[in-house]
Amino acid sequence: MTDSAPTATSAPPAPAAPAADRRTRYSDVLGEPRFRLMFVSHTLYVVAETLRITTFSVLVYAATSSPLLSALAFAAGFLPHLPGSMLLGSLADRLPPRGLITGGYLLGAAGALLVALARLPVGVSLLVVALVALPGPVFNGASGRLVAEFLEGDAYVLGRSLNNIAGSAAQLAGLALGGVAVAVLGARRALVAAAGLYLVAALVVRLGLPRMPAPPAPVGDDAVVKASLAGNLRLLRTRAVRRLLLAQWLPSSFTGGAEGLIVAYAGQRHFSAGAYALLMAALPVGMLAGDLVVGRLLAPRTRERLVVPLTALMGLAVLGFVAEPGQNVAALLLVIAGASFAYQLGLQRPFLESLPEELHGQAFGLLGSGIMTLQGVMPVLLGAVAGAAGVATGSAMGLAGALTLVTAVWVRTFHGRHPSTPSTPPAPLAAA
Repeated sequence: MTDSAPTATSAPPAPAAPAADRRTRYSDVLGEPRFRLMFVSHTLYVVAETLRITTFSVLVYAATSSPLLSALAFAAGFLPHLPGSMLLGSLADRLPPRGLITGGYLLGAAGALLVALARLPVGVSLLVVALVALPGPVFNGASGRLVAEFLEGDAYVLGRSLNNIAGSAAQLAGLALGGVAVAVLGARRALVAAAGLYLVAALVVRLGLPRMPAPPAPVGDDAVVKASLAGNLRLLRTRAVRRLLLAQWLPSSFTGGAEGLIVAYAGQRHFSAGAYALLMAALPVGMLAGDLVVGRLLAPRTRERLVVPLTALMGLAVLGFVAEPGQNVAALLLVIAGASFAYQLGLQRPFLESLPEELHGQAFGLLGSGIMTLQGVMPVLLGAVAGAAGVATGSAMGLAGALTLVTAVWVRTFHGRHPSTPSTPPAPLAAA
């Protein structure tokens, strides 16, 4: 008998839990000092962005009394993200991240100050906001790449969850701060306050993040635009990447489109004054709660199994607006839809594992820019459908829910059935 053989009085050690079932705590993730710094700077950035977007929309409406131009002012910070990602995205994997992210925050501050202090014509102000937004995917992609470098396994998923929670809370804070700042300071001074928050975020990154070299240059060091287009084409030609991008883009954009019709819905239903603000807040409240519950309480494998059920639940909640619910039920449906956004946590590990390592930054920039662009376009499309078909706003919102349900059925055809194969060469372009 060898020393290592089990005896009658000693049982063999229990096998370690599989990696897919190994749970990490939020405190473990925040214990990584570099991620903690990125978390703080990202939160400040989201508050600044929310304050800037809402305040600029108020400023344009006050100058023009045009709902269309006010909506365009809101969208101007989102729509340029997709062309920015397509043309400049490769920079996220080519430049030192500390300077890149700091420069992005400083650019946001400069844009807010220019619009606030220069008293530009509305058209020029819209152009300034759009130009500042254009390279946004580069800075966001570099941030996403760093998070993937700093955290591994389930810690990475919880890191994304913490950023989602902070983003939801920061959105609420930005909305509340925007209302107070505009009332107390006026729209232009509120934009100056937003610029100050951008500057603080830039200082946090510049003084706290260690200097890190740029990633190794890819083989065949092409010009930025050519490399960006080639990298995005490579990502979109890879079936696993393309499917996982669409699985994250579509449900969030459909629900975001329904969210964009909340003000019109509240008006058509003759809700009490200010009810639209309650409804607008319901979605991020649900998102915060959903990420906390799914990220904190569920094992990694369970999160991945819940991707399709949560996506379907989101669709059912939004579909409920077809029944033209009252104010309280509408708020509850939006909270449920927001909580269902936690479906994305179950896609984070497969998505990361499907990516070529040298395109991490560009892929995260493409992911974010696609979500933001579609969320800017979808309210316009749903509103146009409602206007052309002559249907109530609630029915148009219900259409978004039905499309989310269709997406859930499609995701079920591939999610969890095939392992990620990041080393496999990209497949020929084919239907997803």
